[in-house]
Amino acid sequence: MSEARIALVALVVPDYAPAIEFYVGKLGFRLVEDIDQGRKRWVVVAPPGGGCALLLARAEGPAQEAAVGNQAGGRVGFFLQTDDFARDHAAMRAAGVTFDEPPREEPYGTVAVWRDPFGNRWDLIEYR
Repeated sequence: MSEARIALVALVVPDYAPAIEFYVGKLGFRLVEDIDQGRKRWVVVAPPGGGCALLLARAEGPAQEAAVGNQAGGRVGFFLQTDDFARDHAAMRAAGVTFDEPPREEPYGTVAVWRDPFGNRWDLIEYR
């Protein structure tokens, strides 16, 4: 498995359009793929710097709908790494992103917890 890597992480969302609008329109992610598969779509978005991409998966049925915004059981489940925390924190706030806390310094870097519009908790982080 020397060439193995995590390429995608599924993010369960209520519907495709608001998720694309947020991740692409507000955060500046790239829309990598949007393929109609009949009753569902294969929608992949990726942050501008590359790395692991998100597969936006529309919730189907009560169990998946209940998981929207709580895929990590209330913990931070996703980590958006930046090379300029102050720049990206300011841009995200200007785009209407909700931060749960002010930025803080940790031994590993500068971090602040934020939420996407669906309730998922993320870290914006600049490593030292």
